Amino acid sequence: MIIIRNAERLLYIICLLIFSAVGATLNAQTGATSQVGFDIRSGYVVPTHRFLAGDNLQQQKIDQSLSLHLKYAFRFDKASYWGKMYPHAYQGIGVSYHTFFSPAELGNPVSVYAFQGAPIVRFSPRLSFDYEWNFGASFGWKKYDPQYNLQNEVVGSKINAYINLGFVLNWRLHRQWRLAAGVDLTHFSNGNTNYPNAGVNIIGGRIGIVRTFGEDAAVDGTAASKQMSVKPHVSYDLVVYGATHKKGYVKDGTPTLIPGSFGIVGLNFASMYNFNNYFRAGVSLDAQYDEGANIKDYQIGGSPSDDLKFYRPPFCKQFAAGLSLRAELVMSIFSINAGIGRNLIYSGDDMKGFYQVLAIKTYVTRHMFLHVGYQLSRFKDPNNLMLGIGYRFHDKR
Repeated sequence: MIIIRNAERLLYIICLLIFSAVGATLNAQTGATSQVGFDIRSGYVVPTHRFLAGDNLQQQKIDQSLSLHLKYAFRFDKASYWGKMYPHAYQGIGVSYHTFFSPAELGNPVSVYAFQGAPIVRFSPRLSFDYEWNFGASFGWKKYDPQYNLQNEVVGSKINAYINLGFVLNWRLHRQWRLAAGVDLTHFSNGNTNYPNAGVNIIGGRIGIVRTFGEDAAVDGTAASKQMSVKPHVSYDLVVYGATHKKGYVKDGTPTLIPGSFGIVGLNFASMYNFNNYFRAGVSLDAQYDEGANIKDYQIGGSPSDDLKFYRPPFCKQFAAGLSLRAELVMSIFSINAGIGRNLIYSGDDMKGFYQVLAIKTYVTRHMFLHVGYQLSRFKDPNNLMLGIGYRFHDKR
């Protein structure tokens, strides 16, 4: 029997929910345009930790990466709701193989992910400047091990989140063939669900070929397609989420990991002004309870370092509420939400200061969506995942 740890279980759930939503949507699109693509991506591994800079078993820098990607995507039938709203957007599922040319240190992970892209600027009927994001899970990492992989403090889980953002020039070679080349940024981490969690970051380039099927001129952009327009209005998003995370602290210059995992429950209520089809922004009221917050201040005195024990802090020490500014890129099926906020009601150092949020919303109905997010604190410290469900009120799209 395989025992799945909390971090791996959460990533399995995230991927299954997103892929199920994409798959269910695709099954409903009888007239969808589809495409198959193959990418080669090469990059520079940013030396954010001494392990990557050469302090490892091989005593060699880990500064190169290479990945191969096979992707399937579709555009919505132009007669459907999403097709009328976003006729040039594509979305789908991909699989990739990664190597850092150091399998003994990091392994050669395989990623499975959802992705979406669309033109930002169209220079001509044959050439456009596009964006594309990837989000999923990567499997097969060589993680930190206190006996066999002690120096690896960048990867703490066999399964890690995979996040990628790319910008490419998309050139139509033929009616059904495209060449895409550009640059991208990649991040691997476990969302602070396990320690260590320094993560791996890559800056690189990519080149790929895409074969399209069933595409017509209107969808391809050679002729104008009739697009629905959203009238400006205010909508309201209610999100409830939960997660678990690890907790550590530094005492007398020594980092200490608190045993076990700690639960988190949160709520966001955002008032968002919809400017057009693609963008909305507003203010969110955020509340979160974290059973690991400020627990370091409640250590039972005299407990040995290898058997740490703590009292449970009072509720007020583990609850915070604040306001955040939110901006959201809206496309078919998915929205990308980013925010920066500050807790106004809190007690203790762990809840003090600014926090940042990055989330993907995956629509399962016109108004209900899955919410997968990640929260940082003080612009640098990883805090927790945000896995939940949301509903949009007064939506006039």
